[in-house]
Amino acid sequence: MNNQYGNNLTLSVFGGSHDDEIGMHLGGFPAGLAVDTDALLALMARRAPGSTSLGTPRRERDIPIFLSGISNGVTDGGEITAIIKNENRRSSDYSFVYDTPRPGHADFAALVKHGGQIDLRGGGKFSGRLTAPLCIAGGLCLQYLKEKGIEIGAHILSIGDEKDRYFDPIAAENRLFTALKKRPLAVIDEAAGERMRAVIERARAEGDSVGGVAECMIAGLPIGLGEHMFDGAEGRFASILFSIPAVKGVEFGDGFGIATRRGSDANDAFYTDGVNVKTRTNHCGGILGGMTNGMPVLFRVAFKPTPSIAKEQQTVSLSRMENTILSIGGRHDPCILPRAIPVVESAAAIAVTDLLLDQ
Repeated sequence: MNNQYGNNLTLSVFGGSHDDEIGMHLGGFPAGLAVDTDALLALMARRAPGSTSLGTPRRERDIPIFLSGISNGVTDGGEITAIIKNENRRSSDYSFVYDTPRPGHADFAALVKHGGQIDLRGGGKFSGRLTAPLCIAGGLCLQYLKEKGIEIGAHILSIGDEKDRYFDPIAAENRLFTALKKRPLAVIDEAAGERMRAVIERARAEGDSVGGVAECMIAGLPIGLGEHMFDGAEGRFASILFSIPAVKGVEFGDGFGIATRRGSDANDAFYTDGVNVKTRTNHCGGILGGMTNGMPVLFRVAFKPTPSIAKEQQTVSLSRMENTILSIGGRHDPCILPRAIPVVESAAAIAVTDLLLDQ
């Protein structure tokens, strides 16, 4: 089974949520990048369980251990292999899933496909825990892109019904990207962040969970990355974004909203400042015909509510073939958005790096 991402990069992740270790293999990464360890650890810490009071009580340090591909702190052009040790597991919390699959999880489909030997502890290989090694690869790509003047920023656009303000679609703000990475909740309007915090806490208190939307912007891209149809930039982004567990929707620019417009309103008019050609709006999200057009790439990602909740849900006892009720204990995020933002940034960075290597 070929389970990897990339046309030029080859990224695969391995392990399961409650294995001794998880990790990633990254082939095709350019030689010569002096790895900023502090920046990589800061990215990993933003995603790590236990990094926020709004998330799961499970705590993991998520420190990457590089086994190959980096020599004396510099990428050497060989395959990069890195692992993370899982240090805080409570596998007994998941013994029930083999008989009573959790609604909203992969349990039932995995049991039917793979049988009772499939590892479903903590979700196994279907768990969001596997986004930690994805962030190792993404962290390296973010540093590689920064050297080329390409910056990526993301924020929580909404949680439940509470919304942050949108990024300016035509003017990237690199200082804002930096500020967002340092905030407890990655929001532009910190008052909106407080309202989102209250939504999450209310869901937690009710034994429930809540979803939301992340918005991501990529600035400094050259014109013409990507190809038409099957190798288009949107498809290359969407492929890795949909690999993030809990992602159920991706839209570029105005997304589904553009379907309500007329062409005269949806088209992005061109203009020149005498040197460069730009567009006055960015309804297309910086991609046309599968190619980047020089404007910031802008997309949004919808995350479903965390499916493991304490509220009673209907399921089936597979051993008895009877309907039954399930209430899930254990340690779970009432909302995944606060820890998902660095994952979105990482996925975007991997996609951009792969696109750049086309050239």
